[in-house]
Amino acid sequence: MSRLQNNTFFGLLFALIMHQFCLAQDSTSYWKFKSLYSLSGTQTSFVNWNAGGRNNISVIGSANASAYYTRESIKWTNDANIALGGIKYFDNKGIGAQKTDDRLELSSTFGMQLSKGFFLTFASTFRTQSINGFAYPNDSVPVSSFMAPGYLNLALGADFRKSDNFNVFFSSIAIKSTFVLDDSLSAKGSFGVLPGTRYRQEYGAYLKMKYNTTLAKNIEMKSKLELFSNYLNNPQNIDVNAELLLLFRVNSLVSASAQWNILYDDDINITDTNGNTGPRTQFKSVIGIGLSYKIQR
Repeated sequence: MSRLQNNTFFGLLFALIMHQFCLAQDSTSYWKFKSLYSLSGTQTSFVNWNAGGRNNISVIGSANASAYYTRESIKWTNDANIALGGIKYFDNKGIGAQKTDDRLELSSTFGMQLSKGFFLTFASTFRTQSINGFAYPNDSVPVSSFMAPGYLNLALGADFRKSDNFNVFFSSIAIKSTFVLDDSLSAKGSFGVLPGTRYRQEYGAYLKMKYNTTLAKNIEMKSKLELFSNYLNNPQNIDVNAELLLLFRVNSLVSASAQWNILYDDDINITDTNGNTGPRTQFKSVIGIGLSYKIQR
């Protein structure tokens, strides 16, 4: 099936689902909303400090929002995750802040219940970043930017949903699209696209699992795992996107968080410190304390 036929199929399916959804009389009583906004930072300074160190200030802001619609056999979930952070070293004259976190993730699933806990579901996920990224200390040539890369996953499959806090979705009919809209990065074939092209499409199987829970009083855990296997190119080399977030709430305004991310994409070549180039497991850890505000209704 061609790319145009695939996109047309999913477009018509989504339009049909939304048409049926819009026929129903809407009411805010079928919706549940929750969001969490946080701002954390650190400031470190040294005076005659024998052990050494660099004066710096760092700030990270994030926003997480979810909207759930449930009515009869219909379940529609929407999630947004946005974060941006940076660090500024005061001894770097003429050099601006360095980015430490940059996420823009949107996901939506629309399901019709087949039996208790099981849904026929259309799922979509979009992921990119907001501003340019650099391989410091070189801050003149960006290695990433908005929509370079950008990822869009579309899938039709079965969703086992125990609650809004736990679900497993699997699809054997999935499309993964990679966008590299920066001319210099696309010319180099970054992020798996062919040199000089700005777009790549893969067909395969997709699994997504979400599990959120309360570990103890004022301690929340959120986790997510996404797996994708390309049918046509090394299907045994599975792309991985995993995330674990621990949120420690001191009171209604003060909280601490610890977040870990693991990424693996067999089509992305990374050069290590020894000069070797090839696919690599990517790991990120972000720990902070600051202000947070939660809205839920």
